[in-house]
Amino acid sequence: MKNEPTRPCGFNGSLNCAIEGILWAVKTQSHMLFHLVMAILVLVGALVLRLTLSEFALLALAIILVLFAELVNTAIEVTVDLVTPDFHPLAQRAKDVAAGAVLLASVGALILGYLALSRFFFASEADMTHDFMRTTGNLAILSVVIVVVLVILAKARIGQGTPLHGGMPSGHAGVAFSIATSLTFAEVSMAVMLLSWLLAVLVAQSRVLLGIHSFREIVAGSSLGILTTVAMHLAFH
Repeated sequence: MKNEPTRPCGFNGSLNCAIEGILWAVKTQSHMLFHLVMAILVLVGALVLRLTLSEFALLALAIILVLFAELVNTAIEVTVDLVTPDFHPLAQRAKDVAAGAVLLASVGALILGYLALSRFFFASEADMTHDFMRTTGNLAILSVVIVVVLVILAKARIGQGTPLHGGMPSGHAGVAFSIATSLTFAEVSMAVMLLSWLLAVLVAQSRVLLGIHSFREIVAGSSLGILTTVAMHLAFH
C-alpha cells in the first residue's frame, strides 16, 4: 500500500500551499499571467497619476476582484477535469459558469477603474457631487448596462440563440439604439445625432442581412434600447 502524501499542517504549511496554488496558476494559465502584468501596469500608472487613497483603493479592489475570480475559475476547471476527463454537458456548463464569473469580475473592474479615474474625465469639481451618476454620460453608460442585462434575461427566458448570435431580442440593436438615444439627450450637434441614429439603423440592418436576427427580433431589441434609455434619462437626469 502506497503512502498517501501528507497534508502540511499549521499556518506555515497552509500558507505554502496557498502560494504554491498561485504559482501553479501563473505557470499554467496564460490569462493569470496577463492579469498580473496588467495589475503591475495599473499600479505604476496609479503612482504616476498621483491618485488619492480612495481612488487607489478602488483600483486595488478591481485588481483583487479579477485575480480572485481567475483563481476560482482555474480551480473549478481543474476539479471538473479530474472528476470527468471526458466531455460531459454538465462539465461544460460548470466551466462556462466559472468563465462567466471571470467576465463579470472583469466588467466590475472596468467600472471601478472608471470611477477611480473619473476626475480625469470631468474637469469641473461640480460634476463630482452626489448627482455625479446622473450626468448625461453616466446615464448613457448605465442605460447600456441595463439594456445588456435585460437582453440576457430575455434570452435566458426565451431560450433562443446564443449570447452573441441570434435570439430574441437583438442585443446589438438594443445597445446601438440605446447609444443613439443617449446622444439625443446630450448636447451634441444635429449632424452627430443624426449620424448616431443612422449607425444604429445600419447595425440593426446588418444583423438582418447576415441572417443572424429576424426583423421581429431587431424591432424588439431596438425598442428595448430606446424605451429603457428614454426612461433612464427622463427619470434621473
